[in-house]
Amino acid sequence: NSEDKNPDGTLSVKFGVLFADDKCANLFEALVGTLKAAKRRKIVSYPGELLLQGVHDNVDILLLQE
Repeated sequence: NSEDKNPDGTLSVKFGVLFADDKCANLFEALVGTLKAAKRRKIVSYPGELLLQGVHDNVDILLLQE
């Protein structure tokens, strides 16, 4: 819905929020690997190659396509 969108209309989530979500953690046992694969396929975008819990909790993961 619209209140989840950034001012420019894009959707994003902080890595720490995604990692801490029990539903996501259960669905994506290898969340980091899933994100890397999605980045290679240009589905999501985030800085760097690897996201680590704690270190990158405040990094935005931008949804490029739904």
